[in-house]
Amino acid sequence: MKLNRRIFTIATGAALALSASMSFAGEALDRVMAAGTLKVATDANWAPQSFLNDDNKMDGFDVDVAKEVAKRLGVEVEFVTPSWDIITAGNWNGRWDLSVGSMTPTKTRAEVLSFPGVYYYTPASVAVHKDSPFKVIADLNGKKIGASTATTFELYMQHDLTIDAEGVPSFEYQLTAGELKSYKDSTAAMDDLRLGDGVRINGMVGSLPAIMAGIESNYPLRVLGDPVFYEPLALAIDRGDVEFNDKLAGFLADMKADGTLSALSVKWYGIDYSSTEGGATN
Repeated sequence: MKLNRRIFTIATGAALALSASMSFAGEALDRVMAAGTLKVATDANWAPQSFLNDDNKMDGFDVDVAKEVAKRLGVEVEFVTPSWDIITAGNWNGRWDLSVGSMTPTKTRAEVLSFPGVYYYTPASVAVHKDSPFKVIADLNGKKIGASTATTFELYMQHDLTIDAEGVPSFEYQLTAGELKSYKDSTAAMDDLRLGDGVRINGMVGSLPAIMAGIESNYPLRVLGDPVFYEPLALAIDRGDVEFNDKLAGFLADMKADGTLSALSVKWYGIDYSSTEGGATN
């Protein structure tokens, strides 16, 4: 989803396990257990992943995942909302303990962060105005397509996306834009697309959950075909604590095995995104 580099390779193996030295082993975990609180960094304005609800409390899929992790750790949870670039820069210095913010694990980020594991996969899909004449994805070749800037969706449209994370299906470039228009976020792209086919753009590539949330909010859009690729999204911690990394990885494995992640995904998205089996839209 959110990226800081134009060209990247999604990390595998060591990056999704521990990419840290042993020099600070146990420090973060000890801090959390001593405080009795897991401080989690996430976004306050990114529904349905994370947002402030009507009671002015944090809510959403990422929030529920964080709460479940804290529960299994036996501590309370506290949410903080630093800017995305500060979170991905690493070197948190104890200001928060964990990021549950739908972060793409990349090799660059693995230089400063560790990724205990992927907790869900976001399908990337193509959307058009509901009254457009297009029936299949290939109909949009040569048309004006929108995508959020500095994201996997934009890289896909630039035919410059590499995904090699374990368990993620391979993909092909099914779409070539005549003109690619970049947007600050998916909402801005949907705002232009809702004006009508070709008024500003003919289609967009974005996160299927975000597109479906837009449709539920009365954006006059529809999804074409199946997802064009799947993006793995991971928990992230500051580098350096092997024990904390392994503890979180164990919780994540248990949450997958006992169906917790699947249930939370269905709760918030109506589809199981905890594996790449869900998310098709025929």
